[in-house]
Amino acid sequence: MGNYLNPGNENFYKVINSEIYVDKTGLLKYTNRVINTLQGYICVSRPRRFGKSTAAYMLAAYYGRECDSKELFSGLEIAESEDFSIYLNQYDTIFLNMQEFLSQSKDVQEMLDLLKKSVLWDLLEKYPEYRYFDKTNLTRTMQDIYSKSKVPFVVIIDEWDCVFREYKNDRPAQAQYLDFLRDLLKDKRYIAMAYMTGILPIRKYGTQSALNMFDEFSMIDPGPLAEYVGFTEEEVEKLCGQYKMDIEEVKSWYDGYSFESAKSVYSPRSVVSCMRFRKMGNYWNQTETFETLQIYIDMNFDGLREDVLSMIAGDRIPVDTGSFTNDMVTLRTEDDVFTLLIHLGYLGYDERDRCVFIPNGEVRSEYVNAVSVSEWGEVSKALKNSADTLNAIWQGRPKQVAEGIRQAHFETSHIQYNDENALSYTISLALYAARNFYTVHRELAGGKGFADLVFLPRKQFQDKSALVVELKWDKDARGAIEQIKEREYCKSLEGYEGNIILVGVNYEVKSKEHTCVIEWHER
Repeated sequence: MGNYLNPGNENFYKVINSEIYVDKTGLLKYTNRVINTLQGYICVSRPRRFGKSTAAYMLAAYYGRECDSKELFSGLEIAESEDFSIYLNQYDTIFLNMQEFLSQSKDVQEMLDLLKKSVLWDLLEKYPEYRYFDKTNLTRTMQDIYSKSKVPFVVIIDEWDCVFREYKNDRPAQAQYLDFLRDLLKDKRYIAMAYMTGILPIRKYGTQSALNMFDEFSMIDPGPLAEYVGFTEEEVEKLCGQYKMDIEEVKSWYDGYSFESAKSVYSPRSVVSCMRFRKMGNYWNQTETFETLQIYIDMNFDGLREDVLSMIAGDRIPVDTGSFTNDMVTLRTEDDVFTLLIHLGYLGYDERDRCVFIPNGEVRSEYVNAVSVSEWGEVSKALKNSADTLNAIWQGRPKQVAEGIRQAHFETSHIQYNDENALSYTISLALYAARNFYTVHRELAGGKGFADLVFLPRKQFQDKSALVVELKWDKDARGAIEQIKEREYCKSLEGYEGNIILVGVNYEVKSKEHTCVIEWHER
C-alpha cells in the first residue's frame, strides 16, 4: 500500500468504529452501477461537515487493491447487494486530498508538481518492472501501467475545489488547475471512475466547463444521491431513540434541507455532536465563524438585506440559480449570493417552488449573529435587544415591548409594512430570542378563529409562560386583547397546563407608533 495509491482501509475503519456511525454504504450501489461507463465521472458538492470525506474514505476502502475489506463491510447495507464482491478491492485506487497538497505549496504550480511527484513515487514503487515512456509524466505513466496490468484506476479527489476557494481571484491559476484535471481524467482508458468532492460545483468559464464529463450532484440538485447528502429523518429518529433525545427538538434545530426524493435531511456533524453530548447546540457552524456569512449578506444588492430579514422571520424568497458561475467572487446579483449560500449550507432550496429559506434554528442563529454586528440600523439593535424585549413581556412592561417592536420595523419591496401580516414579521424579529425557549406558530387555529402568533414553551422550558399574540393595524392594542378572549384563542393550547400571557400589539399609521397591552390569562 502507498500513501496515495491504494492507501488502504484504515480511515474507513475509524469511521465505522466511531461511537456513532450511520450506514451510507448504499452509495456504493450507485457507483457500482456507473463504474466503467461514461457515467463514471461523479462530482459531489456539499457544505462543510456534511460527510464528504467520510464517503471518500468509504470508496477508497471498497475499491482499493492491496487490502481486504470484506469483513469491514460485512453487516452493512452494501454487503447485501448482488454485486458486492464483484467490485470489492479490484481497482488501483488513487486518493488525493487537494487541500493537503495546496497547504504545502506556495502556489498552484508548486502544488501540482508536488502532487504529480507524490503519486508517481507510489506508482513506480508498485510497478518498477514496467517500461515507461516518461517517468516524470503522470498521465503517460498511468497509461503505461494500465496497458500492462489491465487494471483500471479509480481516482478519488477530496476537497477538489480548494484552489477556487483559496485562489478566488486568480483566474490563470484556476485555469491551470482545471487543465491538469482534464488532462489526468478526461477520455482516458485507464479511468474506471473519478469521484470528486467539494463545496462548490465545477467552475464554469462562459457556458463551458473544462470538466464537462462529470455528473454533478449538488445542494441544488442532488439527484439520486439525495439520501446521502446528510442524515435522513428515519436515521435521526433511530439515533434519538438510542440517545433518549426528543426528535421534535432535534428536528427544529438541525432539519430543513429538503429534496424531491429526501424530504428531511439533517446536518450530520450537528446531529452526531448533539447525540454524543446530549445537548442541543450550534455544532455545524463551529467549522466557520459567522463572519463568513456576514461578508455575503452585507453585499450591496437591492433588496438583499430586506430579504435576509424576511427569511430570519420565517419567509421564503424566490431565487434564480441559473446565473451562478460556481465561484465565490463572481457575484453580480442577489440571486448569485443566495445560490452561493445554498452551496455553503446557509440556505435551503425548494426546487419545486424555486425559493430559498433558512433551513433550521442552528443556521438561523448564525444569521442573527451576522446581522447583529452589521450596520443594519435599528433592526440590528432590535435583534441584539430581542432577549430584553422578551423579558419585558414576561415582566409586564408593554412600553419596552413596543420600543423593541419599533426597532425591528422594516419595509421590503415584497412585504410592504401596511398590514397585520407584515407586522407579524416585525414581531418575529423583535422576539427572535423567544426561539430559544419556544416553538413559534403563526396563524394557529383555536377557539373561533386563528391566533396571529402563539409561542408554546419547548419541553425543557415548561416553567416559561406561553404567549398568545394578536396584532392590529391602525386600530387598538386593547381591542387585540379582547379579541383573544372573545374568540377563545387560548383553546389552541389545550393540553398545556402552564401560565399564558396575552399580548396585544397595534401599529398606528398616522403616528407611526406601536402600542402594546399585556395581560395574564385567567383559566
